[in-house]
Amino acid sequence: HIFFFLSLLYFCIYFLDNIDQISFDINLKQNGIKLSLSFLFSFLSIYFNAYAWKSIVQWFGTECKRNNLVSFYVFSNFLKYVPGGMWHFVERFNFLQKISNPQIALYSTIIEPFFMLSASFLLASLGVFFSPFYFGLILPLIFLNRKLIYIVLKRLDSLKGKALEVLKIVNSQEQFEKSINIISFFPTRAFLFEIGFVLTKFIGFYICLNTFYINNTLNIIFLLVIFSLSWSLGLIVPGAPGGVGVFEACLLFFIGGNIPQNIILVILIYF
Repeated sequence: HIFFFLSLLYFCIYFLDNIDQISFDINLKQNGIKLSLSFLFSFLSIYFNAYAWKSIVQWFGTECKRNNLVSFYVFSNFLKYVPGGMWHFVERFNFLQKISNPQIALYSTIIEPFFMLSASFLLASLGVFFSPFYFGLILPLIFLNRKLIYIVLKRLDSLKGKALEVLKIVNSQEQFEKSINIISFFPTRAFLFEIGFVLTKFIGFYICLNTFYINNTLNIIFLLVIFSLSWSLGLIVPGAPGGVGVFEACLLFFIGGNIPQNIILVILIYF
């Protein structure tokens, strides 16, 4: 919570310090198509995320032939921004309970952010070309398999304690082994959808960046690494609804002086 408020404060100070240089005038005739494409890719990313969630449910052994799971996920995504930061979790759990058992509903819901984190960290690990430090970002991916997944679930259990209290669900390894029938060693399909989620989100950002910063000569891998790392930090920081504030503050910090301050602020606000 402290990191969230500090990030939000950093972004606000950065914004107010440069507000006299910021222009929100935009030529829609010239840039309207680019901004529409940016929005389209950002919206498309939610569907990649939804199909990833559906694939996670299937990986845990539940048949989901209809796409109502996908449409429900997209709809419930807006609940991330409701105060409390747990109502999207509760609604997805309730929805899954109708087509599976409480354990599958619980585990597939709380594990999904870890899939997102593993995917974004893997993309951020491309920064190994710039520094060996980034190689360590592949660590979450090691736990994403049938043998080690319960360790992750147990840790997420403690982080989602408030939600589990509301749902009155007891999480134990015995219940996990009895009620879950994982169909493969590694959740390839779900993970590829999560990679697609982060990439489409990045493409939306990249189009937005090039709309306002026509002199962009930055390495696209460098930008992908910064974007993925900033988005990951927004995901894992408690108290940040949908990563709001943390993502922007981290991106501003990591990108430094590579893009003029007034331009990067406009890009972040429109994005």
